[in-house]
Amino acid sequence: MTAEDLEGLGWRSFFAVAWAAEPREGLVPARVVAAHNRLLRLQTASGEQSAGISGRLRHQARGSFGLPAVGDWVAALMPTEGHRATVHAVLPRRTAFVRRAAGDVTVVQVLAANVDTVFLVMGLDRDFNLRRLERALVLAWESGAEPVVLLNKADVCDDVPARVAEAQSSAVGVPVLVLAAKEGQGLDALAPWLSRGRTVALLGSSGVGKSTIVNRLLGEERQRTREVRENDQRGRHTTTHRELVTLPGGGLLLDTPGLREIQLWASDESLAAAFEDVESLGAGCRFRDCAHQAEPGCAVRAAVSAGSLSEARLLSYQKLRAELRSLEVRADPELQREQRQQWRVIHKAAKAHRPRE
Repeated sequence: MTAEDLEGLGWRSFFAVAWAAEPREGLVPARVVAAHNRLLRLQTASGEQSAGISGRLRHQARGSFGLPAVGDWVAALMPTEGHRATVHAVLPRRTAFVRRAAGDVTVVQVLAANVDTVFLVMGLDRDFNLRRLERALVLAWESGAEPVVLLNKADVCDDVPARVAEAQSSAVGVPVLVLAAKEGQGLDALAPWLSRGRTVALLGSSGVGKSTIVNRLLGEERQRTREVRENDQRGRHTTTHRELVTLPGGGLLLDTPGLREIQLWASDESLAAAFEDVESLGAGCRFRDCAHQAEPGCAVRAAVSAGSLSEARLLSYQKLRAELRSLEVRADPELQREQRQQWRVIHKAAKAHRPRE
């Protein structure tokens, strides 16, 4: 097993350092490429293996945050006759795309790990929703990966430039690309993010054309596609599980099921990154703790009055900020403390390894 073999799977110096930090005798590095309930599919330099999770790792991991997720690098014991491989440890994550699990329980769900770029896909049909895009951007910045916005279905949009301008106003400083994946248009522009060993996560609500994009990039009908419903332009969740697939050019692409309920689990820093324009204006407010409501000397409200910042974007910022505050109150103190400690390590690593232009 050579370093070059592993690099094609996304292995970096970050993981090599973590691997060398602890004794790994008898174990090999492997990447989780799919997860089905308690069974994992691993990719090693020598091929694929199905694997289970050791009882000790399950015991040590409190909640799903500490268990292997798709994209994770793990230390695995290769199978002997009559047995499958076993995952004994999860290596530190360079980046992690997480959300608060749907429902009333305040716990973290890891959607994808060790992602270099997050493609945020939005349809240029009735799915086009700037507020949903802003929520997704907060999660993307928190992950540590580089966000790129893909506006799909340009073939059904009457005014593409206007939609691009709107998306750019909500995704400040983030690349915004236009596709018509069903027609095969615009996909060549994705090449800079799909080089050998780089991992891209494809995220977006159902019906935006994620599976069509996957099929086009792979050059085959790997993912089943269906037409969206006429009444609401929503899809039927043709992707039912997360899976990491290798593209012809050597890039690694992770497709995920449609996210019906995006529940935030993010920091103030990620909210600030997604709303850089609001934060920049806020630095000019008279009061440091200005809530941008009716305080005197509020530079943000002044920008809204002048028309340089939309009222809708400010309201979205305030809503997401309030949601994060509510989450802090609802979270179990001990569990939150443990998860935030782990998250600080990830966030620090993400900043150190964030892709630069």
